[in-house]
Amino acid sequence: MNPSTPLWIKTPLAILAADGADASGGVVVSGGRIAELVPAGGKPALECQTFDASRHVVLPGLINTHHHFYQTLTRAHPAAINKELFDWLTALYPIWAKLGPEALRLATRLALTELMMSGVTCSSDHHYVFPDGLEDALDIQAEEATALGMRMVLNRGSMNLSQKDGGLPPDSVVQDADTILADCERVIGAYHDASEGSMLQVALAPCSPFSVTRELMRDTATLAKKCGCALHTHLGETHDEDEFCVSMFGCRPVDYLEDCGWLGTKTWLAHGIHFDDGEIARLGGAGVGVSHCPTSNTVLASGLCRTRDLEAAGVKVGLGVDGSASNDSSNLMEGVRHALMLNRIRYDATVSHLDALRWATAGSAACLGRDDIGSIAVGKQADLALFTLDELRFSGAHDPLAALVLCGAHRADRVMIKGRWTVKDGMPAGVDIEKLRHDHGAIAKLFAEAA
Repeated sequence: MNPSTPLWIKTPLAILAADGADASGGVVVSGGRIAELVPAGGKPALECQTFDASRHVVLPGLINTHHHFYQTLTRAHPAAINKELFDWLTALYPIWAKLGPEALRLATRLALTELMMSGVTCSSDHHYVFPDGLEDALDIQAEEATALGMRMVLNRGSMNLSQKDGGLPPDSVVQDADTILADCERVIGAYHDASEGSMLQVALAPCSPFSVTRELMRDTATLAKKCGCALHTHLGETHDEDEFCVSMFGCRPVDYLEDCGWLGTKTWLAHGIHFDDGEIARLGGAGVGVSHCPTSNTVLASGLCRTRDLEAAGVKVGLGVDGSASNDSSNLMEGVRHALMLNRIRYDATVSHLDALRWATAGSAACLGRDDIGSIAVGKQADLALFTLDELRFSGAHDPLAALVLCGAHRADRVMIKGRWTVKDGMPAGVDIEKLRHDHGAIAKLFAEAA
């Protein structure tokens, strides 16, 4: 196919177009954007090549708003199984302190590949572990995302409150505030592209209230405002965090966030489980976003996010897989199904598959502050995830969109990012899956043994 010629993704089995638009005749992609939605029985206005999508359900590319790529190296680790957050972190911090450049590179490559194969076209990663020798962590991640063709938000994470100062992480994984802020400015200068259709952006992301000082939270907010970057952190994940904030800072997490200058439209928070009604109203009034991480929240028994209440208050809600050691998977399509099931337990059966898909697409885009991705509409970036219903699990399904979620789709057949196919027939372009699995598994074994 000639990449300069428009492509008609023709007559899909079903398509999730924005605002209920009729795109049952397909979608035309040109110049990396969606150029036309074709109604039932229609034909494109442009002269096109065609891709027969009659076996495919077409979704906007999924957007992952929270992850820790390096944690693919410690999935199902014996030291951390069957633990809640604080004990889980305490068990794994000493292992993560041994993280080096090659291990991070392979962890990043594997996580990005796994995400893309599940239908993800844009991912945020919250990297906050910087032991000696890993100062170029964000550069490694930028290189890997670029090589694979994935959109990415690089979260320059940070920790400077160690155990000796009353925090949770050991001294070996924290940095001093001056080093952190200087590198934040460097990473922004190197990689932050705020233009439409950008492939790399940067957010500043102090890890959590129990690993960062109040001063660093405030200084990070000031720097982000100066540079036009978004802010991200963990908040409201567990009751332990509530108790820590009251003990350490004399206030609850949302009060602490406001005191540090973080309540604003360019802030999104990971988890957001344990907010009361008044806090939810304040977050919504400020236009904050929340990354709902259903799978991780169940693994760590953290609780159920109040998604409907958050959205009703004006909070933007997206989905995240969270770290592959508190999820043990980097599969956002699985997370869509988990979000549906858990929110039906939290609320009722009127929480629909369309709600869960919206959180993973348009909701996630809103959390990341992007209006050029997350939906199938004319002018949007051509980021698409195509699934087939050929497996036994789908036999007998009657509503194709509902079937993806209710019957448990987990692997895309085709993925397009910026108008380019990055997954074909279920396999990522240019990636040797067997070699990646071997190399990543080998370095994960050495990494765990060294720790």
